[in-house]
Amino acid sequence: MEEEELEFAEDLEAILHLTPEVQLAIEQVFPSQDPLDRADFNAVEYINTLFPTEQSLANIDDVVNKIRLKIRCLDDNIRTVVRGQTNVGQDGRQALEEAQVAIGQLFGKIKDIKDKAEKSEQMVKEITRDIKQLDHAKRHLTTSITTLNHLHMLAGGVDSLEAMTRKRQYGEVANLLQGVVNVLEHFHKYMGIPQIRQLSERVKVAQSELGTQILADFEEAFPAQGSKVAWLDKIDRRYAWIKRQLVDYEEKYGRMFPEEWCMTERIAVEFCHITRTELAKVMRTRAKEIEVKLLLFAIQRTTNFEGLLAKRFSGCTLTDRPGVKKPETPLESTNPFLEDEIGEDGSEMEEDLDRVRHPKKHKAPDNPFHGIISKCFESHLYVYIESQDKNLGEMIDRFVSDFRAQGPPKAGTEDGGAVLPSCADLFVYYKKCMVQCSQLSTGEPMIAFTTIFQKYLREYAWKILSGNLPKTSSNSGGLTIKSLLQEKEGSEAAKFTVEELCLICSILSTAEYCLATTQQVRTHTHKHTQTGLDLIGIIGCEVP
Repeated sequence: MEEEELEFAEDLEAILHLTPEVQLAIEQVFPSQDPLDRADFNAVEYINTLFPTEQSLANIDDVVNKIRLKIRCLDDNIRTVVRGQTNVGQDGRQALEEAQVAIGQLFGKIKDIKDKAEKSEQMVKEITRDIKQLDHAKRHLTTSITTLNHLHMLAGGVDSLEAMTRKRQYGEVANLLQGVVNVLEHFHKYMGIPQIRQLSERVKVAQSELGTQILADFEEAFPAQGSKVAWLDKIDRRYAWIKRQLVDYEEKYGRMFPEEWCMTERIAVEFCHITRTELAKVMRTRAKEIEVKLLLFAIQRTTNFEGLLAKRFSGCTLTDRPGVKKPETPLESTNPFLEDEIGEDGSEMEEDLDRVRHPKKHKAPDNPFHGIISKCFESHLYVYIESQDKNLGEMIDRFVSDFRAQGPPKAGTEDGGAVLPSCADLFVYYKKCMVQCSQLSTGEPMIAFTTIFQKYLREYAWKILSGNLPKTSSNSGGLTIKSLLQEKEGSEAAKFTVEELCLICSILSTAEYCLATTQQVRTHTHKHTQTGLDLIGIIGCEVP
């Protein structure tokens, strides 16, 4: 029996060759770690694994018995499976017949359900037909009611708008007009209806009449006769008038316009432009009547008013006008003449000189309204320049007269060899004028005054300094400061008295003071003027 089974197994192994896919499927269904179940089973390697050494051959009988036992178990399992499959074919045919009968019964039931579903769908359509009609009716009814409500609101709003416009109730009109316009937007597709078109026309007419009426009210509130300007001595009244008008406007009409419109500022800006234009006209017409004091008075009052505007308004409306650029923030001023003015007497000469040498820097105010009116005065600042030219000329003549009347500084006194007081007075006056110029304008007027001061500084050098040097017979060309500073030997050196030496020292000290002061002023004002260099050339002194 064992020989027959062995032969059967060998024949089966020779015939049965499984594909890799089938073998992989078997391994996934029946996973096993037994080497005998592997597709690539090698008998030699398996025997070497069981008997790795000669000593292990002593257990060969036990191993063979275990294998035979395993073979018998497998054979029993195979016989059981084969015998169990003899009745499978008959059972399968019976199960197939039963399945076919069940499918037929199921098909009949499905057909009955389909017939009932079709009947139910027909019934639902008949039931919902009336519901759809009711839904459409409800939707149309809702739209009609909403449209009628809007129409009622529109008609009532138009009537109220016309009534409030006649009564000048602008506060209520502002809110009502916006609401009427919003409601009217819902009727754009109904403009073919005569009644709707008529209401739309009434709204347009009301808007036009309202704009015309408001402009007329403004013209009545701000009468045109105040836009003309009287002479400069009445300029205070002009600014006082606009202040009162702005206060009245805020009380009466301030709440009628949105805050972001900045209506008060717009009115003030328009007033400034009108005032500048009218002032320019009247000053061109009466240019010969403009005096220095009157001009300075008008400029001071105007700049004060511009400063008041800067405190009250932000200047946001200045960029709305065509051609007007947004005012830039002024840079930090380096002008030393923006300090507080000091006394005009010579007692504060040293303090003045110290402030000139170490000027304080003042930050220019951030005023967007600066020059909005006062710019019209720039073309007439020549009156101020001519006045300062005359004053400086008279001052130089007075210095010459005082020097001749008082005589040179006496030897042995405090004034002997000191700087001449007239020099300090000249620079104090110059600084005072520069302060006024910087307040009026930083352009041509300041340059013009600097040029005039250069001229009188030269005259001071010639008339007061070089003109009062002692005369000597040894120098046929006349005594100059340059010749005084040159070293001479023996008899070539000029002989001077003590009083003459004291006078020469005073003139040299004054010349040095003038040179140092002009250079300091030029450095701190960053103006490339030649005042100091011209003075050096005039008095004949070389820079060390």
